[in-house]
Amino acid sequence: MPTQPILDLHTHSNRSDGLDTPAYLMTRAKQLGLDLISLADHDTTDGWKEGLDTAVELELGFVPAIEISTHSEVQSEQGSRRISVHILAYRPDQNHPGLVAELSKTRESRVSRAKRMVELISKDYPINWQEITENIRPGSTVGRPAIADALVRAGVVKDRSAAFESILHKSSPYYISEHSLNTLEAIQLALDAGAAPVIAHPLIDFPAGKSLSDLPDAHFREMVDAGLMGLEVDHRQVPENARSWLRDFAKRHDLFITGSSDYHGIGGKVNELGENSTTVENFRRLIAQSSGSDYYLPPALDWL
Repeated sequence: MPTQPILDLHTHSNRSDGLDTPAYLMTRAKQLGLDLISLADHDTTDGWKEGLDTAVELELGFVPAIEISTHSEVQSEQGSRRISVHILAYRPDQNHPGLVAELSKTRESRVSRAKRMVELISKDYPINWQEITENIRPGSTVGRPAIADALVRAGVVKDRSAAFESILHKSSPYYISEHSLNTLEAIQLALDAGAAPVIAHPLIDFPAGKSLSDLPDAHFREMVDAGLMGLEVDHRQVPENARSWLRDFAKRHDLFITGSSDYHGIGGKVNELGENSTTVENFRRLIAQSSGSDYYLPPALDWL
């Protein structure tokens, strides 16, 4: 059998909050020796064509995807609380009416939310909405990363990470919650569009040293009952103390596991292309369980 390929199933372009064009993203992946990547921009399929065309030209494997913003209510000893859950939908039909309508609603809500946050932040820091919109590609998804970039340009913070750790943190007085689908509804929508739904970077906020008995098992089982197919376990932000629990949960519920970089471009995040990979077995399961759109394998990967 050929050498284990590098399959990075979670990357972003400047069609949402990444810094690279889809074409350059593919080019850099090829230069770094990756065999296949998935473009999974937030709530948009706008970069698929450019990404696929370039991938075919470079003979780089390509899987179209989207990352859908969702929310869930989970129960704990302290009562019910709302959490953010991102669902990666692999190979959805980009023309599915329900998906198109919901993604449009989410993008429009993100713009109004970003404007309100900028209004609050601009009272204390030298940024403004016009400058932000002038520095993003027309049609790109506007969100906290675009605001973070403005704060960097203004010299307020050194990079995006510093902005997210302070002014744009969820505990910040400038933070405003975003519109999102209920997680179970998003999973059903992904299935309706022919996609394979996977939880992106699960349990990234799970504290080190906390008992695994505190993990929201019932919440995960609800998602499985709704049709969840996989977990993105191999991701730099998934805590080590939660990964064993996630792997065991996946085994018990017959879910596949993915490994990804969540790359946003140099300077966007420290995440580097190919730093995590998905196994051939899990990749094959993902492909077999999705059918809404085509994917591309170059001749060198025709054995996959």
